[in-house]
Amino acid sequence: MADRVEMTKGAVYFHYPTKEALAVAIVEEHYERWPKILDEVTGEGRGPLDTAARMLECAATAFQDDVIVQAGARLQLERPQIDAELPTPYVDWVSLLESLLASAQEAGELRAGVEPGRAARSLVSAFFGSQHVSDVLSGRADVVERWRDLSGLLFRSIRAD
Repeated sequence: MADRVEMTKGAVYFHYPTKEALAVAIVEEHYERWPKILDEVTGEGRGPLDTAARMLECAATAFQDDVIVQAGARLQLERPQIDAELPTPYVDWVSLLESLLASAQEAGELRAGVEPGRAARSLVSAFFGSQHVSDVLSGRADVVERWRDLSGLLFRSIRAD
């Protein structure tokens, strides 16, 4: 990792005295990416359902291209082996999407009978499952394409006619 950021291992350990401290810093930086992306997406002026879809599309791109996002995701999977307090994964995503879907429901964008909380949990499970499958099968080279295929089906099933 030190090579990727053009630092010596000594310089890395000067800033992060333990592997756990480095892991925490990477995971924190991973989580700091999402509000910035959300700000960009909300600035596009889309409706709430399209904002949710666009946010997940941007997340797929980040999982494909951003080494910090990739490292943070890997470290979250390795949580049981890391002797440090890490944020609980997925809950913020569920909360964000539930809020957007509740707004979409109020705006008449959701199909009748779609419950925002359940739909948000399903979208998060589908998204993170697809990025994990992509990671295992292609090193995330096809994560954007996989998510585009899956999201088309999912959003079509919850969008009002």
